[in-house]
Amino acid sequence: MTTSDLEQFATWIEELIRRRGFDIDNPRGGGKSRLADEAGVHRAAITRLLQRQSMPDLETTRRLAHVLGVPVRDMLIRSGRLTEDDLPLPYPQNASDGASGGVSQIRRLTIEEAAIGLGVPEEQREMFIRVAGQFLPPPTVRRAERAPLASE
Repeated sequence: MTTSDLEQFATWIEELIRRRGFDIDNPRGGGKSRLADEAGVHRAAITRLLQRQSMPDLETTRRLAHVLGVPVRDMLIRSGRLTEDDLPLPYPQNASDGASGGVSQIRRLTIEEAAIGLGVPEEQREMFIRVAGQFLPPPTVRRAERAPLASE
C-alpha cells in the first residue's frame, strides 16, 4: 500500500460516505460520529482515514463496508491491499458446454481454494479460513434442503 493508495481510497470513501448521507464536511454535523457509531468503530479511525493518516484495519474496513453498503471485496481492492486477481469473483461453470441445459451455474471458490490460490502457507491456512469465513454471508438453505413448513 502506498501513499497514493491511501489518497485514492480516502477520496473514494469520502464521496461514498457523503452519498450515504453522513455530513462529514461540517465540524458540527456529526457525520463522523454517526458513521463511527453505526459501524461500531472508533471515531478516531474515521478521522485518521479522512485526514489521510492511515488506512483502517481489516475489522474496521469490514464494518464500514457493511454500513456503507459496499462489498468488503470492493473495499479491499480500492484500498490497494488486494487486487482483483487476489479476490476473483465466482466464475460461470458449464456456461457454453451445454451440460447444464444452457443455464449458467456459478461455482464459488471455497475458502480453502482461495487460501491456496492466494499462496497462504499451509501452517497458516486454518487461521486464514477462520478469519476469511467471517466475511462471507451465511449460507442459504435451498427449499429442498430445509424442513417443510407446517403450512406446506
